[in-house]
Amino acid sequence: MRALSRRREIAGAFAGLAGVALIVVLLRAAADLPSPAIAALVLLLVVLATATASSLRAAVATSLAATLAFNFFFLPPLHTFTVADPQNWVALFVFLAVATIASHLSTAARQRALEADARRQEVTRLFDLSRDILLTNESEGAIDALARHVARRFQLDSIAICLPGDSGWTIIQGAERTLGVTGTQLDQAFARLRGVLEYDARERTYAGHASVAQHDGRTLTLVPVRMGSRPVGLLATDQEGLETGTLDALGGVIAIAIERAHFLEDRKAAEALKQRADLASALLASFSHDLRTPLTAVRVAVANLRSHDIADDERMGQADIALAEIDRLNRLFQDILDMARIDADAIAAERQWVSPADVVDAAIAQLGPLLNTRVLRVDADSSAQVYVDPRLTSSALARLLENAAQYSPKDAPIDIRGWSDADGLHLVVRDYGDGLDAGELDHLFERFHRGRSAHAHPGGTGMGLAIARRLLAAEAGRIWGENAPDGGTRFSIAIPAAVRALAEQA
Repeated sequence: MRALSRRREIAGAFAGLAGVALIVVLLRAAADLPSPAIAALVLLLVVLATATASSLRAAVATSLAATLAFNFFFLPPLHTFTVADPQNWVALFVFLAVATIASHLSTAARQRALEADARRQEVTRLFDLSRDILLTNESEGAIDALARHVARRFQLDSIAICLPGDSGWTIIQGAERTLGVTGTQLDQAFARLRGVLEYDARERTYAGHASVAQHDGRTLTLVPVRMGSRPVGLLATDQEGLETGTLDALGGVIAIAIERAHFLEDRKAAEALKQRADLASALLASFSHDLRTPLTAVRVAVANLRSHDIADDERMGQADIALAEIDRLNRLFQDILDMARIDADAIAAERQWVSPADVVDAAIAQLGPLLNTRVLRVDADSSAQVYVDPRLTSSALARLLENAAQYSPKDAPIDIRGWSDADGLHLVVRDYGDGLDAGELDHLFERFHRGRSAHAHPGGTGMGLAIARRLLAAEAGRIWGENAPDGGTRFSIAIPAAVRALAEQA
């Protein structure tokens, strides 16, 4: 950075000298030699242009050259540095003074403009970095993303965020070039952060900055990362050109980002606790209603079966009622167990080669008597096999079938399609019920959500679709629901998987 500034300064000085030489040639080439006043004004313009475009030293060098040229070529006696008329001495010194003062003022104004632009860019970059932080909503990987944001916004090729821990320092590299900072260097710099926090108003920075010489000749700067007056880490960079005030402001923004990442993590933990509390509350509600109702029905049916005066057909009816309610209890307990396994992250896919027809048959078999009285229109392919987990897939499909049976008229058919293609397995369940409200589509797969028709169909827990989505997620599968064009609801499942024809079996 300094070498580049020196080259620009030398280039500006040469440009100013060339400008002076060009003006002298042009004025001397005129038919009539211009008056000294005109020559002085034109040369002064060259000096001002150099001061505007380059540094003060380049402008002073140009003003000295212009003064010598003005004396040699335009003040009598010409072509000598002798000044015969005392008034010309006054003109010469006035020209030199005006050129020097104008150069200083022009350079100072340009420097203030550059500083103002640098401050504007600094504020813009800090604002952009703050926006990047606010757009980060996940705690996992937030610090790694923060280091990359800092490197990108401030155009750094070396940056590292260093955080202390019980087992040593965690160093998060954010740029292409890796910084070779050691734990000893970090320990020494972090130890200096204890004590009274002092602020240097001129440098716009707080105490605690440290510089460490590197083996490659670079200087490593360690900047405190403080949350208020409490140090939480260090920012390391060997990039030149960043002011200490900018680095200090950057350390403050990083501290806020780290604190926000911790808050996001705490919020995630709180949400998990809330979900567990909601699950417990829902399970209690299920036990209080959904368990009591079938148990009462089973008790009444069994009591009726004990009667000696009951007819055979009525006895069979009471037995069917008891079996149906027992199946209902079984499904409820299965939902509870599946949700508990999902919350414990105990769902793992065990893929096997099965046909779409096998998956559909297994799902229908799981529901048993619930579908005995329903008209099922099945179109499932059995000529090819897909590599999926048949247990998870059929369980998810069974919940869609249960949902269709519960929310569609008993005399309406339920359509089931299953096929495979290059993308994997596809399953579709379509009913001919009332369909979904537009407001329900975004909440279909939330736990305990029950649609507007739930009051007319008691007995559900609102967990079936949520369980289906989580079961399919273990296979990287997707599930979605929509209203069919000619009425009713259509649920679709897509699972990416390998496909083979039956002839390809080993």
